[in-house]
Amino acid sequence: MVIHTVADIAAGFLALWILLYLLDANQANVFVDFVHGMADWLAWWSQDIFTMDTENVRVFFNYALPAVIYLAIGHGAAAWVRRL
Repeated sequence: MVIHTVADIAAGFLALWILLYLLDANQANVFVDFVHGMADWLAWWSQDIFTMDTENVRVFFNYALPAVIYLAIGHGAAAWVRRL
């Protein structure tokens, strides 16, 4: 259950940052800055994999990819541990 929850929280931060960015949230806000920092920390390895000209599309794909991977690995590992 812990592995499953950690993966969901990581993907949640990434999805929340995508939503805040696409809705043009105030980046000077403390909450928005915290979510952006967490998303950057979680997605450090996937930054600039996609280099589209449109900034919104680039941010979406560069943060959605790690969210999907965290969910897949986290849920897969949780299912594997549950079977043990």
